[in-house]
Amino acid sequence: MYLDDQIKAELSKQLSVLTKNVKLIMFTQELECQYCRETKQILTELSEVSDKISLEVKNFINDKADAEKFGVDKIPATVVVDENGKDYGIKFYGIPSGYEFASLLEDIKLLGTGITGFDPQTENKIKNLDSDVHMQVFVTPTCPYCPQAVITAHKFAYLNDRVKSDMIEATEFPHLSNKYNVRGVPRTVINENTFIEGAAPEQMVFDKVKEALAQVVQ
Repeated sequence: MYLDDQIKAELSKQLSVLTKNVKLIMFTQELECQYCRETKQILTELSEVSDKISLEVKNFINDKADAEKFGVDKIPATVVVDENGKDYGIKFYGIPSGYEFASLLEDIKLLGTGITGFDPQTENKIKNLDSDVHMQVFVTPTCPYCPQAVITAHKFAYLNDRVKSDMIEATEFPHLSNKYNVRGVPRTVINENTFIEGAAPEQMVFDKVKEALAQVVQ
């Protein structure tokens, strides 16, 4: 058990703000995956805290069509969707434990309330992005600054269907950490070629997104 009664009571209070249902879709394959079992346990316990949260577990191999539909290419993967099953491109690759549990909680509140907390002007600028953006935020569970970077990227995806945002647990996917030269976390990779170190405010992240898109145009 990951969540004791005290934590569950606190979570129940935090999740009482939800006005809409939120669904977690987890892709797993326990024999082949280091943290799949633990991830499933955390998500199961979390989904039991609020009747507004549901969990659907899928097999990465057997449910290949679903994995492709959500763009899931590694496991453990958790996709956060709304009550109608709308996919915002919000994903967690790796176990959402430690500080990253807070990121998952904030995403549930985001979809369950529709409130980003962003400055309205920045929100409008994000909504008006008209090119595809892929954000990968590398984290570790022990990094206190990582949730802010993850949540910011996920809010971008929530606001614009052309933005996809992944949390990637750096130690679980070392080949990706090496590929993107991750030496410290959080490190946000935008469209393969633009990087942000640390937890930046949303306006700075937006400027980096624009910088990444400008490189494509050149």
